[in-house]
Amino acid sequence: MLTLSMEIEKHIKKLVNPLKNEDELLESLKLKLTKKELKLLKAWAEGTDINTLQKELNLDEERYTQLSTKLIKKLNQEKTKQAICI
Repeated sequence: MLTLSMEIEKHIKKLVNPLKNEDELLESLKLKLTKKELKLLKAWAEGTDINTLQKELNLDEERYTQLSTKLIKKLNQEKTKQAICI
């Protein structure tokens, strides 16, 4: 199982500063992401199967792809990076 930090680092293209600790990171992400986006990120970190995740979040394949893309874009925005880094 990956940690939330490790999962985020996989998706961010350029990370200059280290990420906050897990608790602070989670609080910052709650302010920047929607509930579904946060659930998706947590599920990725836990290694949840995509089909299970789609059922859990009530998403079809197209909507899952859109949500994933939007989440990764948000993680790469400067404002988000500033909020989740030390």
